[in-house]
Amino acid sequence: MSVTSRYKDAWEGFWHEVPGTEPGEVIWDADPTLTAGQHLALYEPHIDAPGLALVDLGCGNGTQTFYLADRFPRVLGVDLSPSAITLARAAAGSADRGETAGATEFRVLDATDKDAVAALHAETGDCNVYMRGVLHQSDPKDRRALVDGIAVLVGDRGRAFVVELAEAAGRRLAGLAQSPDGPPPKLRPVFRHGIVPGAVADSDVADLFTAAGLTVLTGGETPLITTEYERDGSRIELPSLWLVVGRAV
Repeated sequence: MSVTSRYKDAWEGFWHEVPGTEPGEVIWDADPTLTAGQHLALYEPHIDAPGLALVDLGCGNGTQTFYLADRFPRVLGVDLSPSAITLARAAAGSADRGETAGATEFRVLDATDKDAVAALHAETGDCNVYMRGVLHQSDPKDRRALVDGIAVLVGDRGRAFVVELAEAAGRRLAGLAQSPDGPPPKLRPVFRHGIVPGAVADSDVADLFTAAGLTVLTGGETPLITTEYERDGSRIELPSLWLVVGRAV
């Protein structure tokens, strides 16, 4: 199975429009100290094998991937969109990345493609996985295959950290879209390309991983920080759920 063409086209269209490699141009491309850095504090205590490679699944333009490369020996950023990977590789080539860029690799991967995921696992062995906000933006028919792919990547030793927008975030975004001035500027491309954030029921997130043979080891709630602001100047934060999953110990 591979991801639906509608979903693939939506993301390729979205990333193709992003004008450059500067952080913050995309609504969820927040400073990694506010995103991946906060998530690592939740994730790292539950990693049993920190020496494994880390796969940043749905890496986009690589902002979080570079940050993660400071904490793991090998970090591989993968994304469905070739344009996103082009941006990430361009960012890796910038002078200010230093040694962090050398610890990262970026490649196009459809994480619902069983054969492609199996090939990656054969190359890297068991992996730790970081996935931020991918499941809730995927088409319903693709979600089980996506989670099955994560189960393959973590294998017996890896752990996956998953953070997804809560249902309440979907309602919050709908409210922003219906404001008198229209959606905030950085949210407009998301809607224009037919991407529907916050569309997974809260209870379904854990159930999908359980059905894939993984155990939810811990979880909770955390805000997803964006690069967009309210009219009063306050940063928009969206309610999210986080999980650490892996094989039962």
